[in-house]
Amino acid sequence: MGKVTGFLEIDRQVAKYQPASDRIRHFREFSIAMSDQEVVKQATRCMDCGIPFCHGPTGCPIHNQIPDWNDLLFNDNWEEAIRNLHSTNNFPEFTGRICPAPCEEACTLNLEDVPVAIKTVEQALADKAHDMGYVVPQPAAQQTGKTVAIIGSGPAGMAAAQQLGRAGHAVHVYERESNAGGLLRYGIPDFKMEKHHIDRRIVQMEGEGVTFHYNVHVGVDVTIDSLKSDHDAVLYCGGSEKPRDAGIPGVDLLGVHDAMPYLVQQNKRVERKDINSVGWPSEPIRANAKHVVVVGGGDTASDCVGTAFRQGAVKVTQLDIRPQPPVLEDKLAVWPYWATKMRTSSSQAEGAVREFQVGTLSFVGENGVLTGVKCCQVDEKRQPIADSEFIIKADLAFIAIGFRGPMENGVLKDLGERLVIGVDARGSTFVEANDDDYQTSMEGLWAAGDVRRGQSLVVWAIREGRQAAHAIDKALMGTTTLPR
Repeated sequence: MGKVTGFLEIDRQVAKYQPASDRIRHFREFSIAMSDQEVVKQATRCMDCGIPFCHGPTGCPIHNQIPDWNDLLFNDNWEEAIRNLHSTNNFPEFTGRICPAPCEEACTLNLEDVPVAIKTVEQALADKAHDMGYVVPQPAAQQTGKTVAIIGSGPAGMAAAQQLGRAGHAVHVYERESNAGGLLRYGIPDFKMEKHHIDRRIVQMEGEGVTFHYNVHVGVDVTIDSLKSDHDAVLYCGGSEKPRDAGIPGVDLLGVHDAMPYLVQQNKRVERKDINSVGWPSEPIRANAKHVVVVGGGDTASDCVGTAFRQGAVKVTQLDIRPQPPVLEDKLAVWPYWATKMRTSSSQAEGAVREFQVGTLSFVGENGVLTGVKCCQVDEKRQPIADSEFIIKADLAFIAIGFRGPMENGVLKDLGERLVIGVDARGSTFVEANDDDYQTSMEGLWAAGDVRRGQSLVVWAIREGRQAAHAIDKALMGTTTLPR
């Protein structure tokens, strides 16, 4: 490393946020970028680890060469650091904003709770790449004559499309919505990632020969068989969007909704688009002047919290059935793996009331309209504690407890029994395909991303898209130079 004592001399710093009272007034990103000098100082903290767990299997799924680009930054070589970052990650401006940074959990300095600010440095590098004009189309030197169809333009589909386009294949991406990005565009709120980041990548990919077909619902508007007949390979990256069934009485009350339609609608409002979406309810959902309850403790629940505050909610309560985790984890027991500890998202910090070890018994209402959420305290086995019931006032409630597989009204319905579907221990469905060649049970059809592995992080989607592109290129050409 360039400065082996950097971690001893420089304190950890990350990008600061606008005050909550200011940022809830808009849907723009609210982090305050650090200066180049501060970014370099944070990169300088990277240790000369014997084993850098940050980019191993416990840290970064796409194996970003974190110590390498930190060292390049220390030596003020931004251009080479940017090139190194892009060698493993097609879209670092996405991951630098919305990845929870398992790399920082795996950092050796996290043993002292002061990991290198990897995510901050990554976002700074990605943004600098755009500012310096380094993000330009990289078309293949020659075309292979092969064509590939990709179903879905989320991070897995986008990563695969870019890799295959650069390998010289004619790539056609089919997206059921009016714009590319999948849940990056329609599920992630703009205050976490503005959508012009996606648009810039789409322009780059189109310059590399990738063709996007919008408002095409594969399995409904066009069949898989027709795609297979028109292309040499088909990759299914449809995501995992089917909400998990909460089994809570009263879900039919007016005012009770699954989380994703709410987030999709607001993202479309920000884009000034029609809020109606294929497969999602079209009833307008707004939180202004309402008491809101969010059932669930994950990222999607947190996104609902932040969105509700920006829409003018009076009060937002988040219910988590899990016990309140410790402030600090037992490092020797869990490091370098992702730890269960008390984490507060930027949305929760905007004023949410968080309730732990609370079970949701039912949604209650009058004349078919939601008025409250009936809850109870639960024990460590998530069983109700006697005489602990209470009701939280609610005009609007969101169920955000995860997803259980791909939508069934498109590709899955079209293929029926021709495609083998797996079921995990929680009853979630997924398209069966291994992570060696990503080939499904149907010849000529590959699958990658959440549709194959279940709901997961954006970094896993990018990894699977890249690896599926490697497998497809090898299948079509007999050999490949695409990295895996």
